[in-house]
Amino acid sequence: MHDAIERRGLVLLGCGKMGSALLAGWLKRGLAPGKVWVIDPHPSDWLKGMDGLHLNAPLPEHPGLVLIAVKPQMMADALPTLAAMGNGDTVFLSIAAGIPIRTYLDLLGSGTPVVRAMPNTPAAVGQGITAVIGSPGTDDAALAMAEDLLSAVGQTVRLESEEQMDAVTAVSGSGPAYVFHMIEALAAAGEAEGLAPDLALRLAAATVAGAGALAMDATEHPSELRGNVTSPGGTTAAGLGVLMDESEGLVPLLRRTVEAAAARSRELGK
Repeated sequence: MHDAIERRGLVLLGCGKMGSALLAGWLKRGLAPGKVWVIDPHPSDWLKGMDGLHLNAPLPEHPGLVLIAVKPQMMADALPTLAAMGNGDTVFLSIAAGIPIRTYLDLLGSGTPVVRAMPNTPAAVGQGITAVIGSPGTDDAALAMAEDLLSAVGQTVRLESEEQMDAVTAVSGSGPAYVFHMIEALAAAGEAEGLAPDLALRLAAATVAGAGALAMDATEHPSELRGNVTSPGGTTAAGLGVLMDESEGLVPLLRRTVEAAAARSRELGK
């Protein structure tokens, strides 16, 4: 764990599912509970039962890092309590969806190092991917510390500009829900062909999970992996003929899906 956190502590403003997943990852890496302060009005039983952790207790004056993980609608009330930590060397790492960096700089001070991040729910099983972008005054060391902390629940990628965050939100932030719905749809199609509901769901979920794992581990592009499964004139080719229809297939459907999610992300960020 980073020296600044070991010396000065780490504050979690909000500790719901994502905050808890991150905290669990850090503790597994060796972070001592006594180095962690959590502010949460409705702490889980897991948090309450953790020996040494500072729960809703007075905060250190200059923690190494503050993780902002509250709901966006709670931000205006929560952040002013941390304003005294701004304009210093405390790094603020936000995983709150839709809140732009300028909001934090307005509330905490323009000299505050702020890293905005967009994780996704597979972080709960250590399979997440998180995109990060820093405020103009955030140095590479602060970004690297944020990336290292976020890597406890999966991969990280660094963006070139904050404007890309809307697309990231639409692809990887919201994307798990698209995949879950695809599992539902694939299972329902299996049922329509005569499979029992539980069997259809098990086949669909395992197929999506297995194909995803294969795509992550393979050196080939997904189009090549698809080709490996597709024999000319075979069953896969017949199915893909529907799925890859240029006007009604998966590509135009997902394009509209991501466009809608990105547009909503832009609206929420205003």
